[in-house]
Amino acid sequence: MSQQTPTIEAALRDRIGTRYARRVRQSGQLPAIIYGHGTTPTSVSVNEKQIVTALKQNQHVVELSIAGGAKETCLVKELQFGYLGDNLIHLDFTRVNLDEVVTVKIHLHWYGTPEAAKKPGHVLTHDQSEIDVTCKVRDIPGEVRVELEKVMTGMILHAGDIVLPAGVKAAHPGVIVARIEEVFEAAAAEAAAPGTGAEPEVIKAKKPEEGAADSKEAKK
Repeated sequence: MSQQTPTIEAALRDRIGTRYARRVRQSGQLPAIIYGHGTTPTSVSVNEKQIVTALKQNQHVVELSIAGGAKETCLVKELQFGYLGDNLIHLDFTRVNLDEVVTVKIHLHWYGTPEAAKKPGHVLTHDQSEIDVTCKVRDIPGEVRVELEKVMTGMILHAGDIVLPAGVKAAHPGVIVARIEEVFEAAAAEAAAPGTGAEPEVIKAKKPEEGAADSKEAKK
């Protein structure tokens, strides 16, 4: 790992359920559960500010310092967000050791602009924003840098084409992550297609409303 493993304060939870989880969040903590290594799942609460900061720094592994107990080295396994998708409300951790081989999702950071994408009628498409990688826990990268300068027109960039740190492999090398496509032919064909606009509206003289003609005749 490129960064030091952060320590997150945690406490055991003796009560679970929606009502108690809401109280935990109101106190500045987040409900969580720890799985793995053949032990009984443990319900805990973690310091919200500390864990959110760690996640923003692309930390996948943390040390949970449980009040009254030993530290647990854990991999962030799953995040659960509120119905609006903008607030973290629950976490799943799994116990790991630094030499254990795991598969995790790593965010892709794009760098550079291909010359081919600067040509008229060409567009760079990002098919994936993250990929699954397999490596030892100690080798999990904080980010994956993807250089785009050498991507050519019509070229498809697969997960297996990305240069990864030593000891890290793409779990699904055939997954397409980016490509450059030509779009000007479709645009030209659309412009050359016969017009489909509606025919101009024919404005006709307004017919007198029913009853108006009778009124005029009566005045003669």
